[in-house]
Amino acid sequence: MATVAAVIASTHHPFYYRASTSTGADRPPFADEWVAKIEAFRETLTKARPDILVMVGSDHFHQLWLDNMPQFLVGKAPYFDANWYNEEREFGLPRMTLPGEERLAGHILRNGLDAGFDLAFSNELRIDHSITCPIITLRPDADLPIVPIYTNIFAPPLPRPQRFVELGRTIRQLVESWPDDKRVAIIGTGHLSLELGGPRQFGAHGPDPEFDRKAVEWIARGDIEGCLGEVTLDSLHLPGNATHGFMDFMLMMGVAGAGAKADHVDSLDLFHTMEAYFTWYPNGVPA
Repeated sequence: MATVAAVIASTHHPFYYRASTSTGADRPPFADEWVAKIEAFRETLTKARPDILVMVGSDHFHQLWLDNMPQFLVGKAPYFDANWYNEEREFGLPRMTLPGEERLAGHILRNGLDAGFDLAFSNELRIDHSITCPIITLRPDADLPIVPIYTNIFAPPLPRPQRFVELGRTIRQLVESWPDDKRVAIIGTGHLSLELGGPRQFGAHGPDPEFDRKAVEWIARGDIEGCLGEVTLDSLHLPGNATHGFMDFMLMMGVAGAGAKADHVDSLDLFHTMEAYFTWYPNGVPA
């Protein structure tokens, strides 16, 4: 059976690649601290010695649009092209081709359906920065096969937070039931408080520091019940107009398990958002 070698959750700031590779006058003043935090975070994945990455993210209206918006979609292909033109133009992200793991994707699809999740799939999925940015930060060689899973956090009607948690638990069970003897890291990315195009977008920190503080505590402690007791589809409008991406963090809390305390916790206040990084080792910290 497959082993879940690591569970990892993070934000996915699209400017990290440009900030970390810039030099001289073009290098922002916060770049060195950001790079140091990312390099420490990257080591948490390296220590897990994964063979495969299951990547949870959300399409930013690049491939999925209002004419056909699945709630949960699994990419099932031998390879995935990335990124999109506007991401190259605006963020300086490179074009990438990532290998896929079709057999694990097929296992998640078949058994996910049997577990009560009507998962959509795509054999022609092109992925964006919600998945490529964690690849850049955690596995810059992009040498491991991936299974991308997209969630709908943008286009109402959205699944409720509880459903994200339930899907996280199910993904963990599906990976652990896969008969191949592989080490799998499950990596998901979302947001803390976030405002896009609104009056609170470009502050000195995220638009709601109190929500960010509570969110980091919920995730770090594995406090799923406390989080579900406060977070609803309606409440997520208050910390910022794009904060529904926090439900992908809740999904990863479901993967890690109720009461699971993170083995690595770090964060960085970065002009308009708080970056946050978490790693769990379900089978103990690797030697």
